[in-house]
Amino acid sequence: MNRRDFLTSSVAGFALMPTLSAAETNESPSARRIYRMNRDWLFGGRKTADATAVNFDDSSFSKVTLPHSNVMLPWHSFDDRAYEHVSVYRRHFKVPKSAQGKRIFVDFEGAMTASTVAINGHKFEEFRGGYTPFSFDLTPHLNWTGDNVIAVELDSSERPDIPPFGGNIDYLTFGGIYREVSLRVVPNNHIENLFAEPQNVMSANRKVLVRCYLAGDGDGTVTVELRDGQRLVAKGSAQVSGKTALHEVTLSNLGDITLWSLTTPKLYDVVVKYGSDEHQTRIGFREARFTPKGFMLNGEHIKLRGLNRHQTFPYVGGAMPARAQWRDAYILKHDLKLNLVRTSHYPQSRHFLDACDQLGLLVLEEIPGWQHIGENAWQDLAVRNVGDMIRRDWNHPSIILWGVRINESQDNHNFYTRTNALARELDPSRQTGGIRYLYNSELLEDVFTMNDFDFPLQPPNHPLYLNTEFVGHKYSTKRFDQVERVAEHTLRHARIHDQLASNDGYSGGIGWCAFDYNTHGNFGSGDRICYHGVMDIFRLPKAAAGFYKSQCEPSEEIVLEPAFNWSSGDHSGAGGPGHVPICSNVEHIKLYIDGKLHTETEPDTKTFAHLKYAPAFIDLSDLPLDPWGDLKLEGYIGGKLVITKQYSGKGIDAQLLVEPDDERLRGDGSDVTRVLLRVADEYGNTQQFASGAVALTLEGPGELIGENPFGLVGGAGAVWIKTKAEAGTIRLTAKHQYLPPKKIEIEVSSAPAEAV
Repeated sequence: MNRRDFLTSSVAGFALMPTLSAAETNESPSARRIYRMNRDWLFGGRKTADATAVNFDDSSFSKVTLPHSNVMLPWHSFDDRAYEHVSVYRRHFKVPKSAQGKRIFVDFEGAMTASTVAINGHKFEEFRGGYTPFSFDLTPHLNWTGDNVIAVELDSSERPDIPPFGGNIDYLTFGGIYREVSLRVVPNNHIENLFAEPQNVMSANRKVLVRCYLAGDGDGTVTVELRDGQRLVAKGSAQVSGKTALHEVTLSNLGDITLWSLTTPKLYDVVVKYGSDEHQTRIGFREARFTPKGFMLNGEHIKLRGLNRHQTFPYVGGAMPARAQWRDAYILKHDLKLNLVRTSHYPQSRHFLDACDQLGLLVLEEIPGWQHIGENAWQDLAVRNVGDMIRRDWNHPSIILWGVRINESQDNHNFYTRTNALARELDPSRQTGGIRYLYNSELLEDVFTMNDFDFPLQPPNHPLYLNTEFVGHKYSTKRFDQVERVAEHTLRHARIHDQLASNDGYSGGIGWCAFDYNTHGNFGSGDRICYHGVMDIFRLPKAAAGFYKSQCEPSEEIVLEPAFNWSSGDHSGAGGPGHVPICSNVEHIKLYIDGKLHTETEPDTKTFAHLKYAPAFIDLSDLPLDPWGDLKLEGYIGGKLVITKQYSGKGIDAQLLVEPDDERLRGDGSDVTRVLLRVADEYGNTQQFASGAVALTLEGPGELIGENPFGLVGGAGAVWIKTKAEAGTIRLTAKHQYLPPKKIEIEVSSAPAEAV
């Protein structure tokens, strides 16, 4: 499926979105019910005295929908302390009649950073940590027939007692209940969690070991089913007696199984029933191992080619719902053609991981941290983070490596002995890694994962070796920088990957990084942005993105990406941008100026001897000044023309483009889509030096996330549109000072009302 299909097809677009489980749609015979609680929260801003009391007057609070950021921010140049305070959220609800006599939990998927939760005035112990889920048993404290109120005092300051804080960190954590919340209703005897581990995947006697973590004290039977859609693949059971929390069921005789891979990311459902409770997860059958010969997926050698991802979005930080998380995974897989992403430097949204599962994108996931290791209590929290991360995510087939060190920290034998031991105890199926920058650091993990920003790279010094950061801060580059810089930025990534391809001792590499991100004032470029990405913070590609894209097979997509801006040549002197690269997977390139063939070139396999698709170079230092003319590039494979691209030589801002990622959204109060704003030439190429403000008018059941008017940066930028909890048509009108206005429409379908 190409990108345009994803953007325009309601069927394809929603196929790549999470669907409601049976427990959420009331279609399951199970007593378990999951009630989403993302609408109708009341936000009081900074902490107010007695705001957790039952009878507190919250009529002046603002009504908000989760995910929510406690402060809306400009996309750059803001005070990074603006969100560092204690804020208050309240949510009123009534217990559904069907929940009478059952256990009721509230599940928070993520709130930044320390949460004190109260139910009807009863306060639970503070939960410290912003990246992993937490739950509280509300049952003893509920009003079963009247109003209940959940109140959250949320401390979003950088507290030194909580990882990743205590030192300086090169990213921002933002604030708010920035992931979803739900009410979970289960019987007294219920399933707390389950880990389904495929075993012997490459043999005929493959099986699934299902570890069922149970709560309650009754006898009964645990039944486990493996399903492929509606088809029952295998079934097994075990007897439960007493209070034993863990019961194991092995499913064998599975018959034909489709392996999960990069190209066929096949998923199966595991359904566990215990008494009147039912719980399910999705798994994939794959064998993923780092070996002395490199990384092997299902017995096939795969050279890993990835980028690091921060969960940062403009304006709202991490507070983006499922669709935006899925979009990022899609960009990494299909726009950048990666096979691996690292969730730097913390566990990220489950929606992002779900997308990686479904798209076939491998993941290295790691615990929160950045260089600093605190004292014993701090380390205890970090060890807890290991357990919380693995218990949440152990069924994702996309995850191939647990990162159990604090990013770029010093050695700490006792601490890292604990993190590795817990990871191996909870999940013996995956190897461990830990991101380091010290070449001679102690290896307690399985894989030596190394940040190396020099060139050439240091040689592998351990049998299992993966490069996890390079380029990045050593060569910050804006999308609209001068030709020499964007070209060199592109080539630095290409040189590293050429070296990685030269030696199977390198399992591959994860460049720093995918997207520009917000950071503190003492990092980055002084405007609270690190311009380290191969895409900018709006997910618009820089020239270096073209290199990553060019490494795919032509059968997947034919790529022809010049690492220069045609309109940026020096017309008064030499006449052109000089000796510049073109990233492509074609065999031969022809370049025309003003309709006349200027030169021909082929991939530079001498300089980049190990890349399958090496960049080509072209000398544009002797271009004719008159006529200047349009640039046309043609790509050939097997002597046949397979791709053509054209770029205007006029230097005129020809049109304003307004491009939504999605044309259909859900009216659930939180669904979003990105809208790209670009000034382009007549061929649709962004005019990198275009400026001006774009005034936006929105009508219908939606609201704007972003600056209005929006000041173009390098000729482009983006805002997001968020739906209200109603159906209808959103109409966005964009007006530029000089160019004709543009209008778009987005259809919003109705979504079920929340039941609590």
